[in-house]
Amino acid sequence: MSITQESVSADLGLAEQLARNARAFPEKTAISYPDGKEADGSIRYRELMYGQLQSDIEQLSASLAILGIGHGTRTVLMAAPGPDLFALLFALLRNGAVPVVVDPGMGIRRMLHCYRAVGAEAFIGPPLAHAVRVLGRGAFAEVRTNVTLGRRWGWGGRTLAELRAAGRRLTQGTPTPRPAPASAPAPAVRGEDLMMIGFTTGSTGPAKGVEYTHEMLAAMARAVQSAHGRHRDEVSLVTLPLYGALDLLFGSTLVLAPVAPTKVGKADPALLVAAMTEHRASTMFASPALLRLLGGYLTKSQNTTGATELPDLRSVVSGGAPVPPEVVAELRQVLDEKSAIHVTYGATEALPITSIESAEILGETAARTPLGAGSCVGRPVPGTEVRIVQVSDDPLPGWHTGLAVADGTVGEIVVAGASVSARYHAAPKADAAHKIHDEASGLTWHRTGDLGYLDAEGRLWFCGRKTQRVRTATGDLHTVRCEGVFNAHPLVRRTALVGVGEPGAQRPVVCVETEEGVTHAQWTSLVPELCTLAAGSPQTTGLDTFLRHPGFPVDIRHNAKIGREQLARWAAQQLTPRPGRIWALRAIPLVGWAYLAAGLIHPVDQPVLVAIWWIDAFLSLVVHAAQIPPALPHGRAAGYGPWASAALTMLYGATWWRQLPAPGAPRRAHRAQWVPGASKEVAR
Repeated sequence: MSITQESVSADLGLAEQLARNARAFPEKTAISYPDGKEADGSIRYRELMYGQLQSDIEQLSASLAILGIGHGTRTVLMAAPGPDLFALLFALLRNGAVPVVVDPGMGIRRMLHCYRAVGAEAFIGPPLAHAVRVLGRGAFAEVRTNVTLGRRWGWGGRTLAELRAAGRRLTQGTPTPRPAPASAPAPAVRGEDLMMIGFTTGSTGPAKGVEYTHEMLAAMARAVQSAHGRHRDEVSLVTLPLYGALDLLFGSTLVLAPVAPTKVGKADPALLVAAMTEHRASTMFASPALLRLLGGYLTKSQNTTGATELPDLRSVVSGGAPVPPEVVAELRQVLDEKSAIHVTYGATEALPITSIESAEILGETAARTPLGAGSCVGRPVPGTEVRIVQVSDDPLPGWHTGLAVADGTVGEIVVAGASVSARYHAAPKADAAHKIHDEASGLTWHRTGDLGYLDAEGRLWFCGRKTQRVRTATGDLHTVRCEGVFNAHPLVRRTALVGVGEPGAQRPVVCVETEEGVTHAQWTSLVPELCTLAAGSPQTTGLDTFLRHPGFPVDIRHNAKIGREQLARWAAQQLTPRPGRIWALRAIPLVGWAYLAAGLIHPVDQPVLVAIWWIDAFLSLVVHAAQIPPALPHGRAAGYGPWASAALTMLYGATWWRQLPAPGAPRRAHRAQWVPGASKEVAR
């Protein structure tokens, strides 16, 4: 039975929607999740039925209510991908509480900023997260209720096991009823009630708390169902755990992939294929980074066996960043011909916005990307309206005549609809910068911060982030439009256009990540070919500075969005000669080592010189060694291995590692770069 647009309703309540599914088919598998490894190294999975899940939700809901976590309680929820995450999420929704979700991969400092901005009143998380809470008390000043997912280490509150035990008593000792009982409905909610606060990754600015209402998530579910034909008979492989909540609303089965949520680009594709094969997965959602790995693995497997794997997979959906046409083409070659490959475009504030299928990409739009057209992300999904407005870095408080630009003109993408968040949480400045109010229609338009245009067929073409456009003296350059020209070269894995200098007078630089195995000699020959490609497109004419980079920094959520801000700082360092002052400073520890060696070879007996020798030994050996732990992440950011970082820190101390990029910045380039216009290679 298909899920119609009326089936997922905010008026019913999302928690009650799941309860209705549990009453209809309590014995159906709701969640299949990894639970260790077998002797042969394969992943072992366990299953949780809808009836069992609903019973757990009701027990946790009752216990949380006793603790005072009820309607409107802002509750930090940090749980590893698994049944506990979904049980706690829907228990909170059942009570009318407001889960607060932050990507753990963004780093402790950014996470604390997010929690401080929300003013969370309750905290549910593992012991390590509670340790951070205790140490960062300022960010959790309003937290009054704590639940630990595991053993407490000295702080107060309850454990998840204690909540479950209390819940069983409160619900009269029925831990896993079969079938699920017709329980009391969840508290009534209105569509406009706040449901959840989810944070943006902060990859292009401070992370912002996005308010999700019950109607927004219901509209999101309806849009996904309409655009991709989802129904309750699906078995869905989930690589972003919270997206699995939609599968539970649909009544389908979700399979949690054996993937670290913040490291999807390093997943083992063999384990993914094994999971999809074992569970006969019919749909999956994945980032471009993961699909690249999957396509490469399936291609090698097909070349070896001649067979097409994953015959049950009928729909693949990608999002989070532009999907290279070659990745779509590779998947199209190795998946069953009945499988649809959907490329979607969206934002944390609006999911999804547009969608396009592989047949249209490979049949038409992909051929325009190498010509500088950008990346086609399809037509707006039902219920969502997309417009293009003039590019401006200033707030646009109200809609007015002339704000929208004509089709084919690049501008900022704005979107409105029921699945679009109307506001940020307690952030009026962010609202002013990203929302446009249309008094005439009553709509609130969200400014995505992305650049693009609509073509004559109503399709949206993505051209890059507004903040990442390169502002030269002769006009703006759009990252994705320019990069598409160079990405077409077979030796290029991907490129990133960045600007060096002040906006309005920036020097455009193309950072290049080559395919694996490209030698230095091939790189030297590649640069003139890239210059020729640049000259052949009006979007890239004049681009002549190319720097090879060993591995682009990417976002934590999808491992696919390129950190061009970091690359811009890196490029500036490569193009700027190292100041002599740095080498002068590094001479100091070298003199110290020379004095130590001299003292060992020719010992002295003068008290002052002996004291200086021991002080020198302490600084060179003890102090330098103590600096190795903080130096390692800096060395890793610059492309050095741990042994090289340790050796250079022992030799130079802080005069070496303090000059490197901060952790999280891109790694160091290969030792030789060729910059057009230079008379020779620039050694780095």
